[in-house]
Amino acid sequence: MHPIFSSRMRFALYLVGWFTLAPLLAALLTLLHPRPFADAFAFAGPLTLFYASACLSAWWVCRAHPPGGRPVRTLLTVVLAAVQASAVWVGAGALWGAILARGFHIDPGRATRLADLVPLFLAGVPLYLLSVMAHYMILAFESSRAAERQVFESQVTAREAELRALRAQINPHFLFNSLNSISALAAPDPEAARRMCQLLGDFLRQSLSLGGRERVTLGEELALADRYLAIEQVRFGARLAVDTHAEDGALRCLVPPLLLQPLVENAVKHGVADRVEGGTIRIEAHRNAESLVVAVENPRDPDAPPRRGQGLGLENVRARLDALDRRRTRVDVDRGADHFKVTLTLPVSEAGEARDGH
Repeated sequence: MHPIFSSRMRFALYLVGWFTLAPLLAALLTLLHPRPFADAFAFAGPLTLFYASACLSAWWVCRAHPPGGRPVRTLLTVVLAAVQASAVWVGAGALWGAILARGFHIDPGRATRLADLVPLFLAGVPLYLLSVMAHYMILAFESSRAAERQVFESQVTAREAELRALRAQINPHFLFNSLNSISALAAPDPEAARRMCQLLGDFLRQSLSLGGRERVTLGEELALADRYLAIEQVRFGARLAVDTHAEDGALRCLVPPLLLQPLVENAVKHGVADRVEGGTIRIEAHRNAESLVVAVENPRDPDAPPRRGQGLGLENVRARLDALDRRRTRVDVDRGADHFKVTLTLPVSEAGEARDGH
């Protein structure tokens, strides 16, 4: 389909331009060969609309000879097309002049009718060339749009691949930690180790289910975190307490799956596990008009030596949020003397809104 018909605004502007040309052509014919302006407009008006449709053929000429090809060949082809189109316009003018003379008695005389064909031809060539220029501009614009769309799609594909890669790092990470916990219980408390294996099986089923989705609700993410902490409570017993406070509005917000998992693991491994008396892991979530804020806080022993890999989970979370939306997400870390707190800020998005956006 011709691009002029793809937009009502574009088609309207095209018609307005040619409608403006019709009285100018009639005025030129009246100036060259005096006659009533109405008679000249009756001749020039329909012919101008006819040539407006004829000039649309420039689109296919331009597509057959796109910019960047052989310039000399393209120029000759375009000029020849302009001469041919103008010749067709002259033929249509001769026929229309005869129809006006015989059918409507609008006849400035045979000599004048023939003389009117000369300005038609002389005007037809540059008008067609202007149409060619306009169509080349449309082609350039559409090529630019296509290139931008391709770049955008490539960026989206790269971002999705990066998110999948980052998310894939999480599964072996928390599985390794969980197996270490089971191994630690196997000898001193076999019953607890068996119970922990059952909990781990349930946890893995739920984590694989959520991990296969692009987004999950914060409520589902917190439920998964609770399952993980239940596993660790088998190991730590009363040393590990959990305090979760989340607003109802925050629970409905969408987040990347397994986003909190590395933070909860770090809170257990690098916080509670290093303290003889253990401690409480606090998870808070609230939302405002534009942002969802989730915080995970754990106590820490300032005298405990740093462990290898302590920053892996946090960097994974930071990288995932950067890949999601670098401008609207943030990770804030508060390293206090006796506590460690990570606060995540994400744009608010709910399930209904996500469906509407597709």
